[in-house]
Amino acid sequence: MTAMYDCIIVGAGPAGGTAAYHLAKRGRSVLILEKEALPRYKPCGGGVSPQVAEWFDFDFTPAISLKTNALRFTWKLEDPVEAQLDKTEPIWMVRRDLFDHFLVQQAQTQGAELRDRTEVSGIEFKSDHWQVNTATGPVAGRYLIAADGAKGSMAKWLGFKDRKRRLAGALEAEAAAQVTSPQVHFEFGMVKNGYIWNFPKADGYSIGIGTFRGGEPQDFKSILTEYAASFGIDLKTTRQYGHPIALWDGDQPLHTQNALLAGEAACVVDPMTAEGIRPSIFSGMKAAEAIDQALSGNGNALEHYTEIIAKEWGSEMLWAQRLASVFYRIPGIGYKVGVKRPTAPERMGQILCGELRYSDVATRALKRLSGGLIGGPSGS
Repeated sequence: MTAMYDCIIVGAGPAGGTAAYHLAKRGRSVLILEKEALPRYKPCGGGVSPQVAEWFDFDFTPAISLKTNALRFTWKLEDPVEAQLDKTEPIWMVRRDLFDHFLVQQAQTQGAELRDRTEVSGIEFKSDHWQVNTATGPVAGRYLIAADGAKGSMAKWLGFKDRKRRLAGALEAEAAAQVTSPQVHFEFGMVKNGYIWNFPKADGYSIGIGTFRGGEPQDFKSILTEYAASFGIDLKTTRQYGHPIALWDGDQPLHTQNALLAGEAACVVDPMTAEGIRPSIFSGMKAAEAIDQALSGNGNALEHYTEIIAKEWGSEMLWAQRLASVFYRIPGIGYKVGVKRPTAPERMGQILCGELRYSDVATRALKRLSGGLIGGPSGS
C-alpha cells in the first residue's frame, strides 16, 4: 500500500514552497513534486517585496542577493528620474534558483518531503483522493495544489479549460558584471505595451523586457541589445531566456474537487508591473490555510480560497489592470504625468514594497492620465 499524503504539491516555485512550509508547519504530511533538479535556474527579474517576510517566521537573509532602495526611470534612455526610497523597506533582489530552493528547504525542516527530477505525467481522482502519476510510479494525496507555473499542465488536467489570463511575453538575460551602485532600473518608451528592467544582483544584472498588453510583435532581441549596451553589456555574451507570464485578467474559480491552483497557475501576476513572487507566495499561504481547514472537515474551505484571492488580491489587480491599460496605451503621457511627478517614484516604491495599495492611488492616477490625454498634465 502506497503512503497517503495529506497534500501533494506540484511545482517547487514560491507558491509551492510556501504552501508546503505552511502545511508542514501545521503537522500535515506534504509531498512536493518538481520536474527539475533543485536548485534550478528560473528566468525572473527577481525583485521581491519585503512584505513577504511578514508571512513567515524565519529569516530570509540567506536567500537575498542584495537589498536596494534606489530606483531609476528613463524614457527612451533619456529624461531620467532617480529616487531614493528612504522611508520604505529596501526591495529584495534575489536569484530564483537560490530563493525558491531556500523556501523548499524551510518546508523540509518542517517535515515536508521533496522529490525533484520527478515530472508528473497525469492525475486521476479515486473516490476520495488524487492519484498523481510520475515516471517513478504513482503517489496518492487527499488534496492537490497545482503550483506548476504559466506553462504547467496541471490546470488543464484539473479541468480549468479556459482560464482568464492574459499571457504576456518576456525575454530575460543574465549578465555577469561588477555592480557598483545597486539601482533598480525601469525603462519606458523603447518597447511598446510594456517596459524594460535591469535588476542588480550581487554578481551581475538581470535584464529583461516584457509586454503586458496585446499589439504587434516586436523584436525583443534587438531592443534588449540596445538597452544592455547602455550599461556596457554585450547581449551576445549573456544567457537569454524567453518565457510567458500569466497576468491576472479577472476573478475566476481557483478550486475544484480536492484541488487548488496557486501561483502563476492561478494567474495572479500583477498586470501593471508583472510582479509575480509576492502574489505567488500570498496564494501559496492562503492555499495551505484552505487545505488545512478542509482536512479538519471544513467543506467550504476550498471555495473560500477562491473568494479570498478574489477579495484580497483580485480587487487590487482590477485597479492595476485599469492603470496598465491606460498607461501602456499612452506611455509618453504616462511618463510625463505619472513617473515624473515628484511623489511618483516613492509611490511606486511603496507599491512594490507592499506598503501602499493600488486602490489608494489609482483613482487620482487615472484622473491625471486621462487629464493628460485631454489637455496636458492636470494638477493635484
